[in-house]
Amino acid sequence: MPLRTRKRRRAALTGLVALATAAVLSTATPASAADTWTEVGSDRADPLTESQGLTSVEVPANSANRYTGIGTIPLSVSSRGWNHVGDPDASYDGYYIEPYQADSGTAKMYRVQSPGGTWSEYVHTLGGGEALNNSWVAIAPSGQWMLSGEYGTMTRFLVFPTPGVNASTSPSANLPQASTVTLDHAVRDVQGCDFVTATRLLCSSDDPAGTLFGITKPLLQIDLSSEPGASDVTGHVTALRQLPLRSSCSGTFEAEGIDYDRRTGTLRVIVVSPGFCVLTDSKTYRFTKS
Repeated sequence: MPLRTRKRRRAALTGLVALATAAVLSTATPASAADTWTEVGSDRADPLTESQGLTSVEVPANSANRYTGIGTIPLSVSSRGWNHVGDPDASYDGYYIEPYQADSGTAKMYRVQSPGGTWSEYVHTLGGGEALNNSWVAIAPSGQWMLSGEYGTMTRFLVFPTPGVNASTSPSANLPQASTVTLDHAVRDVQGCDFVTATRLLCSSDDPAGTLFGITKPLLQIDLSSEPGASDVTGHVTALRQLPLRSSCSGTFEAEGIDYDRRTGTLRVIVVSPGFCVLTDSKTYRFTKS
């Protein structure tokens, strides 16, 4: 075949491939739009009782926001080895859940308060490859399923039946993992997540390196392929912005828990200040969507 003919055929094939690729891309499902969250204020975060996590509580009506910190752990709980509490959450019908971990062992614990005020504990035995730490919980809007996160660099969130809410759970039985959220991008040191819609979460990351998204301490948006439940789903990760890092002291900040209050549209995130300033100017920052 003459060289000129081969060149014309190669050019034609290249054009056909380009057209086919464009057609595929034009029919692909577009990525979810990223929200913009603007800082609107802040409140001092007490280092003992407001330094780990927070959640808004809708039931009973007019309930105060709940916080966790080393000072909120009951002695009856810490004396049994559960000496770290993470970022809590509350269901829309009033169940409040705190995640606990110990320094060693093969289990993590979820402490649940019912709308009537009664406390109960649900223990989960670690699965293969599961990290011991228990950084946060996020109850899905349906109330029946709960996400929970591990510290470190991860490409998944764990899904559990919501203890105390889902009829399949019991304090006297192991709380089993039901499914997994597989993330399309690694996340690092997630300290809290909360649902904004049935398939969208916002998460606070304490990532100190900044190599995953180009910024340290990012606010992340996770868009799920469907509502979490007994079957695995996927999650699309977007870094929205860096969390505020302001203090009279220099050094390493720590991003902590997160809460979204659907009644007011307010997002709140705890950022603990470095050094001595942990006592003086740690903040719970407030954001609204713009």
